[in-house]
Amino acid sequence: MTEKLKLVGKVEFYLHDMIKAMQKTLRDIATKSFENYTKLSRREWIEGDPAQITLLVNNIFTSSDVEECFKKISDGSNVNALKDLYKLSVSKLTDLIKMVQGDLSKSLRQKIMCLITLDTHSRDIIEKLDVENVKKADAFQWQSQLKFYWTTNKETNQKDSLIRIADANFWYSYEYLGNGPRLVVTPLTDRIYVTATQALHLKMGCAPAGPAGTGKTETTKDLSNGLAKAIYVFNCSSEMNYESMGNIYKGLASSGCWGCFDEFNRLLPEVLSVCSVQFKSVTDAIKENKKRFILQGDEISLDATCGAFITMNPGYLGRAELPEGLKALFRPITVVVPDL
Repeated sequence: MTEKLKLVGKVEFYLHDMIKAMQKTLRDIATKSFENYTKLSRREWIEGDPAQITLLVNNIFTSSDVEECFKKISDGSNVNALKDLYKLSVSKLTDLIKMVQGDLSKSLRQKIMCLITLDTHSRDIIEKLDVENVKKADAFQWQSQLKFYWTTNKETNQKDSLIRIADANFWYSYEYLGNGPRLVVTPLTDRIYVTATQALHLKMGCAPAGPAGTGKTETTKDLSNGLAKAIYVFNCSSEMNYESMGNIYKGLASSGCWGCFDEFNRLLPEVLSVCSVQFKSVTDAIKENKKRFILQGDEISLDATCGAFITMNPGYLGRAELPEGLKALFRPITVVVPDL
């Protein structure tokens, strides 16, 4: 048994080192990409970096451009700064559309399509800020957006990407995401983002509820993409017991990953009641800034950036009502109709 524990410890150590090395590589590429953004032409810059880093740096510059506009408006140097930025964003979007109409490799086409998706949302936000006559960076219309900044991380003393939304702050996690598609960001997506990030900020879980096909799970997965977090989706069923749920919580808490528990109210009432104790022990450990804590008799390490999301279809047959103690650990949001 002792030998087995030693082996598990070694494997954990090697995996931890590999993850840190990969994250450092992505951070180094992001630093170079940030410098190249102003040196290279936009096409050369887009073609030069991995898709994940291109999307990150593009988001950082979009946020800094908008905040620069607010400075110009407040000091009176250019009261039409947002209008000018809107014209520039339309021009950039047009250039991307022309690029995607050309002969491109499959991976480059996917990357540009993601850029078009994100830039379209940025254009809509800039237009909204201008139409609603927003003149300050602390207005809710701007604060409620996912904003990316390139700033110094005091823990590592290195430049890093910080993501802000309302009063919640998250460091970009540099989880390798590959070159996958991104969700179209609608006003509903933005509302779910605000609820989910505030839940994480308050050391709670988030519980989107609503009919099938409204985008509860997909939006949660897309938020994890934005923060570069690994997310695992678990389809809950009445066969799952408290031990299997406890093992999942242990894995999420020690790895810092997010878990999305689909159809959470399919679990049996007796399992749900134990889940509330298990999840509360994780949130209590995060609130107390513990490095290690006890869960179901095992002492495990804790990564405070872990998160849990539960999605539910209320009113269906075979669905249990959540215990009040469990409800109190999750911030609810109702998703009724997908915003088309």
